Amino acid sequence: MTPKIIEGRDIKGTKRGRGRPAVFDRSRALMAAMTLFWERGYEGTSFDDLIAAMGISASSFYNSFGSKEALYCEATKSYLDWSGHWFFAILNDPSIDTRTAFARLFESTAEEFTRGDHPPGCMISLAGTHCPPGMKHIREMMVEHRAFSEGAMAERIRKGIEAGDVPEDTDCDMLAAYYSAVARGLAVQARDGASREKLSEIGRLAMRAWPAGTARQQSGPGRNRG
Repeated sequence: MTPKIIEGRDIKGTKRGRGRPAVFDRSRALMAAMTLFWERGYEGTSFDDLIAAMGISASSFYNSFGSKEALYCEATKSYLDWSGHWFFAILNDPSIDTRTAFARLFESTAEEFTRGDHPPGCMISLAGTHCPPGMKHIREMMVEHRAFSEGAMAERIRKGIEAGDVPEDTDCDMLAAYYSAVARGLAVQARDGASREKLSEIGRLAMRAWPAGTARQQSGPGRNRG
């Protein structure tokens, strides 16, 4: 039986020859990188930090991930896949009205940002806000991701107007921008050590800005300004 290769040595501890690929758990290494980027940011994470956390050699890093920037893009996608699971499940739940969806979204945000088994806050909300010219691509990628979630909020509000549970004259884009700004503020609060209870209360206060009434209760011609 061929011995398993583990970062430069086989299972017996014998040093392997050059050119033979190292065997490691790529998914686990990617998760370790994602957590490190989430905690320290792109610039705050050095190459040595990465390979130490991922438990791989420099050659394995380059062979498997290409570059630090390519790894960051892949780690960001992994984060979005994870966070998008609960975010969109709540936001697009067809069994609840629009206001309830946003209220539950803030409650879940407070919980997810303070779970304790991963860095506090949000990897996307806090990333790429200050970048040197050479990192323009990273900044633009983060801006795009933040705009996507805000757009999803606006689309949910538009569907609420169609369903009749949101006033027809609601400015969908502006309301979504407001709630997106609150969510990003919660990420900063969580990173600064705010409790889950505090984040939940901020979310409840934000819901007081929800438009009163419903589309069917509005007098005069409605107007969707979103």
